[in-house]
Amino acid sequence: MAIEFRNKPGLVIYLTAGDPDLATTREIALAAIDNGADVIELGVPFSDPLADGPVIQRASERAVARGVRLVDVLALLSEIRTARPQAGLVVFSYLNPVVRMGMENFCAAAAAAGADGVLLTDMIVEEAAEYLAAMRRHGLAPVFLAAPTSPEARLKAIAANSAGFVYAISRVGITGTQQQVAGDAGELVARLRKVTELPIAVGFGISNAEHVQAVGKFADAAVVGSALVSLIEQTPPAEAAAAVGRFVAGLAAGKGA
Repeated sequence: MAIEFRNKPGLVIYLTAGDPDLATTREIALAAIDNGADVIELGVPFSDPLADGPVIQRASERAVARGVRLVDVLALLSEIRTARPQAGLVVFSYLNPVVRMGMENFCAAAAAAGADGVLLTDMIVEEAAEYLAAMRRHGLAPVFLAAPTSPEARLKAIAANSAGFVYAISRVGITGTQQQVAGDAGELVARLRKVTELPIAVGFGISNAEHVQAVGKFADAAVVGSALVSLIEQTPPAEAAAAVGRFVAGLAAGKGA
């Protein structure tokens, strides 16, 4: 298992696990993979998702109300791994659910489920020693967030401790769609290129094929989240996988436009 972007730019797709339900999330993930997604970020529902905008907040609230827990997300990831062995699979979570499970237990369970990597959105690299040690023991790739406001020393630390890819935030703030790719994104990627040879994925606000194409001019992959979560919210569950498949296929087709 490894995180790899087969085409440029690669596509990283974020899904809130359990919205609208776990079985539908599984079908949505498979449809996304089959239509061009290189990596699926499976979002663990959390009751206080401070870094997320209203679209993902609502999805998380719906999944939490359904009783979806971290162990359920890992079981879902295992099913996706079995069905699509080639896909990159990343657990995307806030720190709190992981702490409740226990860092060592979580890393062991994530590895056993078939995860390639983990992104803890509120885990800062300066306080990640225990986390990084547990990740290494279980062969998991830690993915860290780099922001336009990150000083050079912090970017170096993020680069030194990341594996798989580095997630470059296109702008400061919460997740959500936007009209165009923020100008800060290209500058941030250029700064990261000086300190790492890892692939760099750009996210926050990437919502259509034009954005993906724009990101592909300077980064290795684009992360699409809120636009997909919004589509799922607006689509009957029985039609969600097909709708997501079409959407992702459109993103993939636009890469070479």
